[in-house]
Amino acid sequence: MTMPLTTTRLGPDWPCQVKAPGSYDWERSAAKWLRELVPARYASYPVFVRHPVLLARHAQIQVEHEIRVVRTALRTARSDLPRAGLHEGVIEHTIKLYAAEITQLQHIARSIRAVTRALTESGR
Repeated sequence: MTMPLTTTRLGPDWPCQVKAPGSYDWERSAAKWLRELVPARYASYPVFVRHPVLLARHAQIQVEHEIRVVRTALRTARSDLPRAGLHEGVIEHTIKLYAAEITQLQHIARSIRAVTRALTESGR
């Protein structure tokens, strides 16, 4: 099913791997991108293959959990990592890595929401 390009605006959060809504095969490109965000076993479940909106929902939940995990790792790094015998430079590098990962995951979460909205609109 195609939809007019005017119903969904592509913004900065639209993933470059997903074709514009309404273009040929855009839903397939959305499903392919979403499958890359969830564990492989989930991506192959028939219900997710048939219903990309369900796949998008699961991807959103998955990324939200990843954000929580990285926030916990960031919050506890200064107290836990020295006990593991890691050098201060390694700890600082790890903290920067966690902060960058949170930013990236938040962007992915926004991208999933944008794709979900477009998939929902195309199913109406």
